[in-house]
Amino acid sequence: MTPPMSDSFDLGEPPQPVKAPDAPAYRVLARKYRPQTFSELIGQDAMVQTLGNAIKRDRLAHAFLMTGVRGVGKTSTARLIAKALNCIGPDGDGGPTIDPCGVCEPCCAIAEGRHIDVIEMDAASHTGVDDVREIIDASRYSAVTARFKIYIIDEVHMLSKNAFNALLKTLEEPPPHVKFLFATTEVNKVPVTVLSRCQRFDLRRISAEQLAKHFAWVSAEEGVVADPEALMLIARAAEGSARDGLSILDQAIAHAGLEGGGVTADAVRQMLGLSDRGAVRDLLTLILAGDGAGALASMRRQYDYGVDPLSVLRSLLETVHGITLTKVGTPADAAQPMEERAAREEWAASLGYPALHRLWQLFLKGHDEVAKAALPIEAAEMALLRAIYASTLPDPGELARQIASGTTPAAAPTAPPPPTPPSGEAPPWNAGSAAKAPEPVATGPILPPTFEALVDLLDSSGGLAIAARLRHGARVVSYSPPEFALSGSRPVSADTLAELNTLLKTVTRTVWKVSIVDAPGEPTLKEQADTAEEANRLKYWDSPLVRAAREAFPDTKMENWPGQRSNA
Repeated sequence: MTPPMSDSFDLGEPPQPVKAPDAPAYRVLARKYRPQTFSELIGQDAMVQTLGNAIKRDRLAHAFLMTGVRGVGKTSTARLIAKALNCIGPDGDGGPTIDPCGVCEPCCAIAEGRHIDVIEMDAASHTGVDDVREIIDASRYSAVTARFKIYIIDEVHMLSKNAFNALLKTLEEPPPHVKFLFATTEVNKVPVTVLSRCQRFDLRRISAEQLAKHFAWVSAEEGVVADPEALMLIARAAEGSARDGLSILDQAIAHAGLEGGGVTADAVRQMLGLSDRGAVRDLLTLILAGDGAGALASMRRQYDYGVDPLSVLRSLLETVHGITLTKVGTPADAAQPMEERAAREEWAASLGYPALHRLWQLFLKGHDEVAKAALPIEAAEMALLRAIYASTLPDPGELARQIASGTTPAAAPTAPPPPTPPSGEAPPWNAGSAAKAPEPVATGPILPPTFEALVDLLDSSGGLAIAARLRHGARVVSYSPPEFALSGSRPVSADTLAELNTLLKTVTRTVWKVSIVDAPGEPTLKEQADTAEEANRLKYWDSPLVRAAREAFPDTKMENWPGQRSNA
């Protein structure tokens, strides 16, 4: 039966205007500049050389494990290995190579993540034994189009214990066409049974210099002008991670805006909340000068600008460390500003090692306190005041010389020394005390006549631990100041000898020669004292009075006698 015809006609929906194709989505720098060849992989030359030699000699392992901190190229390396093993060259006749062509079908498919024989799995979301069982079952079948079937398992430490156990047998004896590539940031969580079946590569942190050079190249590719100091700040903030650094660079480029000013060091500091280097130098100058009010005002000023107090303490630690390295003679960083280098050289010339080490310990303690404090800015201010008032303490070596010479040290003042000293004068930290005690009269070297007198001198000069070790463990073979020899029959540790030489030089104002010889030596001072104590006891025990008491009272015991030591 024919349906009735309608008087109206359905012309359908009116034609829609054709939309223009969407613009390609922006890719962040960390993805856009992911290494596509081993030559683009920075900071991992040793691993690249090992892999290159293995491919040339056809000594490829069946399983590789890449470990290291985030952003050093673990997953990128795994993909590069997959390309290197499956590359067929532009003409289609190539074999495994450390320099994949990047234009053949396997290279392009692997780079785009669509190769059917290169399976990439995230162990963080596939942790169970069922996920591993699928890999085991699929690994029995040959590769479809590639030379090798490759399984890339990222964050492999996230697999469960049962999943690892299920993988062991296949991992140890996989089919010849299968390669396993593992990546992890926490290799300590991977079972030893898995580690022993893999060829392990520890990817190192990338140096700040290499990162800065790489970021300069990326900036040029992006058409962005960037200051070398800004790139170095980003490289240091990345802490060895290329991905972290590129993310920060991406943010810095966006922060620079469209004005064309480029990426500047000041903008990066402001963006990252880093303390300004000039402000840090001014703050350290105020601390060394003992200007408490000025130091607190400088700290508050940086805090008001949005700088984290912890960042200020970290910058002070970096500055003190840099001054110490300059004093030792370490070559200066080429990327370091001239004013920073000049300031460190000036401080290195005026500050001694004891003052620098004391500053380091004080700032390090302050950094830990600020990190844990409920009131970070208040804790930071207290840490700065502690460092300022510590400048009024006498130098330990000076204090030991005063004690040895019998000079009483002057009491430390109750207020910090005056503000910044006139140009050319040394700061209070270098002087040891803002109100120093009168200098003792120079008397030349102190050479105790006997070893026991030397130990007593060390004891009274603050070297209690060293004196106790010598008193209880040192057997003297010969003693001729400033030289003595100890018996090797009762060895003294190398640390004790090093500490002893330093203390002797400080206390006696001369260099001693301490040697260990193969000879019995005299009894230790403790043994000599015990022998003398026992002889003294026997002397009174056999005296006529005590003998008569013993005869009258057979159970007599002598607990005290004249000349008895208090610790007997």
